[in-house]
Amino acid sequence: MAKELLKGNEAIAEAAIRSGLEAYFGYPITPQTELLEWLSRRMPELGRTFLQAESELAAINMVYGAACTGARVMTSSSSPGISLMMEGISYIAGTEIPVVLVDVMRGGPGLGNIAPAQGDYNQIVHGGGHGDFHPIVLAPASVQESIDLTVEAFDLADKYRAIVVVLIDGSIGQMMEPAELPPMQPIQKRNQEWAVTGAKDRERRILSSIYIDPEDEEVINFRLLERWNEIEANELRYKEYFMEDAELVVIGFGTAGRVALSAVRAARSEGIPVGLLRPITVSPFPYARIKEQTELACGMLVVEMNSGQMLQDVLAAVGGKIPVEFYGRMGGVVPLPDEILAEIRRLCYEPVAPSANPRISWMNRMNITKN
Repeated sequence: MAKELLKGNEAIAEAAIRSGLEAYFGYPITPQTELLEWLSRRMPELGRTFLQAESELAAINMVYGAACTGARVMTSSSSPGISLMMEGISYIAGTEIPVVLVDVMRGGPGLGNIAPAQGDYNQIVHGGGHGDFHPIVLAPASVQESIDLTVEAFDLADKYRAIVVVLIDGSIGQMMEPAELPPMQPIQKRNQEWAVTGAKDRERRILSSIYIDPEDEEVINFRLLERWNEIEANELRYKEYFMEDAELVVIGFGTAGRVALSAVRAARSEGIPVGLLRPITVSPFPYARIKEQTELACGMLVVEMNSGQMLQDVLAAVGGKIPVEFYGRMGGVVPLPDEILAEIRRLCYEPVAPSANPRISWMNRMNITKN
């Protein structure tokens, strides 16, 4: 198929449709509203279910109910809306049903603004919902990758009866790029042995996240953990650039990783031995691969559009073996390649003893002081 000029939000919506999306429930919030608007037209055209709920709380619980039938279902929102969905997300995890969620991040905290940011990392990756569960979190860095990972999200959700989050920021949702959409898949009748589809000709099935007996709840938790161990072993994804001889490794996801790649390419043109590792699954996180790099590299630079949330996972992987520095922009400010290039030059030409807290040294370099 030929490439088309597509907006990120609309491309994700159409990719979901072509992946066999049967029902969508959501509530408008910028910068993801185009996704909902696209589905509001396309889903009824195809005889599928679209419902704009009265709130994000209602939307996630509608998703919960529809997913129990075995249908492919999805919702989408942005940072404050995702916060409102967290209780329902935990119920979905506890019930072990497949759901796809798209989070188009915006500036925060609070109501914040509609500019792109990556402040939802901890909320999504390390769980804003209560209890022991881990969603699979896919972090694309382009419109094409957003399409491809949306398709993959539905397959992963079905495979593991899990929540899969496509995590992007407002810049990816709003940008337009040439991209290729997948072919249309027919709606498949999935007759899962766990789904509640009417018990006229079979025994009743009960789906619940309520286990009053702690020992029964622990059994569920062990099952979720065993499934997560399988996901960690089989579903890790990342991309590497110029890593063969990299003495400095830059790590960034999504838009921050994409901007960092431009800086890394510029640094390479100056002869600086720097490479980029861009996690695509930020959950599961490529701890082992980053740890391997501590044997080869002299230092790492983490780049994010937040105050250093993925940074904590990188520090855990590195384990103090090599210096780790941080560069971030917050509140909806997207870093420029020249900013990151300046940090790469600083680390290569003006070696400094890293602070015990990389965020503190970054704040000092930005001339940021506490109120």
